[in-house]
Amino acid sequence: MSLPQYNEESFAERNGQNASSRPAGLQDGNLEHANSQAQNLQAKNERGEGPAGVEHADGGKLIVLSAPLTETIDYAGYFIQMAMASMPVWMEFVLNSKYPNWRRVEYNPDGSARYMPAGTRLVQKSLERAFSADDIVACYADDVDKFIGPNTRVVAVSTHNPLGVTFAAGVYTSIFGSSREPINSHYAKALFARIKRSSYRHNFKVIVGGSGGWQIIQTNSFEELSVDCVVEGRSESEECLQLFRKAVQGQPLPREINVSHPSGREGILAPDRRTTFGVVEMTTGCGRRCNFCVPDLNPQIDVPKENIMAAVRANVRDGNKQVSLATEDMFIWGQVRTDTPFFFPNREAMLDLYSSIVSTPGVEQHVLSHCTIAPFVVDPLLIKKLSELLLPKSPIHLPRVSSHPQRKALSPLIGLETGSVRTAKKIMPGKAVPFSIEDWPSVVLEGLRIANENNWFPVMTLIVGNPGEMDEDCMATLDLIYEMERRGLFAILVPSIFTPLHDTRMEKARGVTETQRLTPLQWQIIMKCWKNNLRPAQYSWWGPTVWRVGSIVMWLAKLRRANGPNFTWPLMMFSGAISEKRLAQMGKIYLGKPLKTKTRKELIAGLKPHYWQYLRADNGDLPEGYLPPPPSRRNEKALHVVA
Repeated sequence: MSLPQYNEESFAERNGQNASSRPAGLQDGNLEHANSQAQNLQAKNERGEGPAGVEHADGGKLIVLSAPLTETIDYAGYFIQMAMASMPVWMEFVLNSKYPNWRRVEYNPDGSARYMPAGTRLVQKSLERAFSADDIVACYADDVDKFIGPNTRVVAVSTHNPLGVTFAAGVYTSIFGSSREPINSHYAKALFARIKRSSYRHNFKVIVGGSGGWQIIQTNSFEELSVDCVVEGRSESEECLQLFRKAVQGQPLPREINVSHPSGREGILAPDRRTTFGVVEMTTGCGRRCNFCVPDLNPQIDVPKENIMAAVRANVRDGNKQVSLATEDMFIWGQVRTDTPFFFPNREAMLDLYSSIVSTPGVEQHVLSHCTIAPFVVDPLLIKKLSELLLPKSPIHLPRVSSHPQRKALSPLIGLETGSVRTAKKIMPGKAVPFSIEDWPSVVLEGLRIANENNWFPVMTLIVGNPGEMDEDCMATLDLIYEMERRGLFAILVPSIFTPLHDTRMEKARGVTETQRLTPLQWQIIMKCWKNNLRPAQYSWWGPTVWRVGSIVMWLAKLRRANGPNFTWPLMMFSGAISEKRLAQMGKIYLGKPLKTKTRKELIAGLKPHYWQYLRADNGDLPEGYLPPPPSRRNEKALHVVA
């Protein structure tokens, strides 16, 4: 992709500036210089050299914003970032082989980042309320030295996983052997090391934000990473602006600070520059109150449609062809703080929003973020209509399972977490609402059936090693996984070891912390999930043989020592070297038993009667005695499209 040619009007429009406030390189009619610089930067970028040679005569930017390269790249879709959060650094060669150009990034004419994570862009937007835009730059990790100078007073870093402590990182880095540092943690540490080495380090404060800040606090890694302050909370807050003012003035900063979350929609800002993957915030909070979840601690807020669309248009204007709405549950949008409970989706509002997004000129791809499974059961017709809107713009193809003419699929992230009702009641009692958590397996199976029928094949997370987890709980989860297989249902199941996250209701809880402590059944859950995930890739004649041989070689070379004896037979099951039926006969694995679950009609019949008024008659399966709500109420709901 080439960098744009700027004229006076387009630059002012893009940056909201008049001629007198433009950077020096674009003042005094020097537009030819800017366009030439853009072309030179593009040529260097294509050679993988970056913006070398860009000089800043102003002595550096007052505030420099950055993020690790692995969290910034706008390449190869979400998969590559998920892989980098899970795979150990020694396996980086795998990604280098498949995606040899993943490090290549695009630049603005001044050498700043063409795209950055949405959180970093939000910080940039927030700070521009208190500081001149000319004093702030968002740059790639490898370029911070080019913007740090004697005038720099703040370097702010946004990071998700600086020390490799996430749900997925521990289990997968351990599975692959001795190195427990995932790729993205390695690159985060490289960024901090670069900042620490700066000859101007004594002049500026280092402020860290993002979802990984708690890792620095809990491990007391301030000195090691040369961090002055960790901020937990959102950058729109006045406390955050005041913190940056103090840093600019050279005043001491607290080591950690919790800043407030906006309490209403008017307090949520939308970045007006391009974000990585075209991420645009849709909602905050969730409302289901899972005990292990950090985002659910935030208030439920749905961002106004006009703000979302402005951010979508900004991404397209700056060259992004993909958009993804960031949310913990897409189905609450348009139903927050209305007379209808949030777990009954506002069909009309959602269809209106997504229709506007995918029909925006320049949007070629749309990728879903997070959602929950219960709304699939509540409103199957909504899923069908969303499929009609979104599948044409989906970049995801699953040829072996999709029935779409082009084999396209939608793959949002959904929390499955466990198949054990006993565990579900302890850690996520509201996960199934409006249905009872007692019916959790039925809700999952019916929701997944409806999803698959409409070419939704979600990525579903599971937590292994929950506090107090017993063999019976593991067997219940395996029962559910095997039942999916029996019914021909497909989801990408991603198991991870329980991680007590900071500030959650389970932050003091302790489960399994080391892969060598996993029981045979816990290992079986992990390996059965990945065996099922790889099933669509093994239709070739050579696929099964490669997996069998490769798995056994890895076990002999490294994994039997790294993961202990409980790993052996689950790995044999994964490899397919011995059939699961035979392994079960040998007493080495548990072959999940068939489940008798409820149909959608039976689940709907079990709803509390006061919820009946929110059901949509066009979905069918109405409970006996159902009476439709008054037309005025239905019309009011249909017209409630969030503006």
